[in-house]
Formats: sequence, C-alpha cells, structure tokens
Amino acid sequence: MTKTISEIAVILINFNSSEYTKKCISSILEQTSNSLSYQIIIVDNASEKDDFENLNSFVGSLNNDNIKLYRSRINTGFGGGNMYGVQLAKVKYYVFVNNDTLMLGDPIQACYKFMEKNSGAAVCGPQIYDEVHRKTVSFDHFTSFAREVFGRKAPEILFSKPNRKKKYLQPISVDYVNGSFMFFRAEDFDKVGGFDTNIFLYFEECDICYRLKKIGRDTYFLPNAEYMHYQGVSVKQTKIPIDIKIELKTSMFYVIRKNYGYLHYQLLRVFFLIRYGFVSIVKPKYFKLWYRILIGMPISKSLKQEQKLQPKIF
Repeated sequence: MTKTISEIAVILINFNSSEYTKKCISSILEQTSNSLSYQIIIVDNASEKDDFENLNSFVGSLNNDNIKLYRSRINTGFGGGNMYGVQLAKVKYYVFVNNDTLMLGDPIQACYKFMEKNSGAAVCGPQIYDEVHRKTVSFDHFTSFAREVFGRKAPEILFSKPNRKKKYLQPISVDYVNGSFMFFRAEDFDKVGGFDTNIFLYFEECDICYRLKKIGRDTYFLPNAEYMHYQGVSVKQTKIPIDIKIELKTSMFYVIRKNYGYLHYQLLRVFFLIRYGFVSIVKPKYFKLWYRILIGMPISKSLKQEQKLQPKIF
C-alpha cells in the first residue's frame, strides 16, 4: 500500500469480537495485491472496553496510516456501522467485509478487476466457504411472498432465477449476494442512499440490491473469487436465539412492506400468523414471535431501539 490516495475502502465492523477482526485484517493485508490502492476502515460498534482496547492496540502495532479504527458509542447495527465507515471514505469502490471472514486467494483484486471491466455492475460478491472449506450458498433471491411461503426453489421455478446450489464457472447476474462480502461501485451505492439504517440486522443486502435493480444496476456472483466465513460471530454476542429470530422477521416484514407494498405485507403476515400459531402450541417460546407478528412486526420494536450510549473510552 504505497499510494496515498486509495481507490478502494475496505470497511468492517467490530462488535465484541476483536480476535476475529484482527485475523480478518491480517488476512486482507496478507492476501491483497500490493498493486491495489486500498485503505481499511474499522468501525467499532460500541464494544466492551476490553475488546475495543485489544483491537486498538493491534491496529496501532501495524503502524499503517491506511488502517484506521473508529469507535461508535452506540451499536447501530450492520447498516448503520457500515454507513459510519462510508462517511470516512472518498473512493471509487466500497468493500463491506464481515469481521468473521478470511480471504482465500485475493478476492478483493478479483472483484476489482471484474468491476473495472463491467460498467453495468453495481455490486459483486465472491464464493463463500465455511470453516471446514465447504462451499456454501453465496447469493439469494429477493424476499417475496413466493419465496417466504413456498421456499427458495419457487423463484427458481416460477421466475427462472439462478439455482443457489448449482456450481457456476463464470460470473452470473443474481438478485443479491451475501452481506458478509459486498464489493460496491461507490457511485451506485451513494446514488441509492446506501444501506437503510432503519434495519438493525438482516436483509440489508437484499434491500439495497433491490433498490439498485430498480434503477437498472446489476448484482453479480463471482464463483472464482473466494473467502471463508465463520457464521454469525457478532450476532451471537447480541441476543438469545428467539430474539434473533424475531429480529430477522422484523427486518423481513419491513423490507417486504417497503419494496412491495401493504397488500403483499398483509398477505405474508396472515400466513405467518397461522404458521407460528400452530408452532407456538408445540414450542411455546415461539408465542413471542407470533405476538409480534400479530401487532404488525413494527420496526419500532427492533433490537436497535434497545441500544444504549456507551461511555467514552478515551
């Protein structure tokens, strides 16, 4: 990283998982080509003092002016944390990388080369591998009544969407790529307003790629770019499983209503009321989810509303 002006900003969020963040940063530095001009922006999303100080000490030890750590005193979630980082970057491309990832080969350079050659692409994402190096699903179809009621095969059958589990050899246009690694053309990202910060967790990538699609900008899956993803490291630090399930559905209903309208939202709500009504009889813990659906899954009850301003550390 010899150039002082960067073309790429790699933005990642830390939330009480500094050891993973340190490994991710090291992986980026080790695997990314020196020919690329890039900076790394880390946003700490109101972690505990010890976790933040651990990460701050590591960043200082790197002695690299192109790596900056910033602390938010409130946990603003995935979208909010990344939007904090965006405000600190003036570049051609944004790369949003989960802190629980490791680069395999040089996916950042692969994405950069693809975007430079394909002006119609607004965003692309690589192939994901899990901890034991198994390929996992790396793109998905927009959330909709058909997908949520009949499953993810329905859009593939009804609307000829790409098969999520098929092996591809060449880049392919998809609805959206996994949010753990998204390589955006900054001009397009900025044009649609970036991530919707009303969403605390989940469906942010679905929402922004849908908005990009509406203005004629495409999303691509790149099978020959690769990275490894530990699943849900930061989420495990947030809440118990049923609350995470509720948060996921809260985000889903918000995105459905926002992008498809009130009727679509209500039809899906009725379906889930019936479904989780029966589930709650067998598994009482799901009554909490059923009740939240009953009152309309308001975004005002998101986990985001429970976050508290953390004291200053320095």
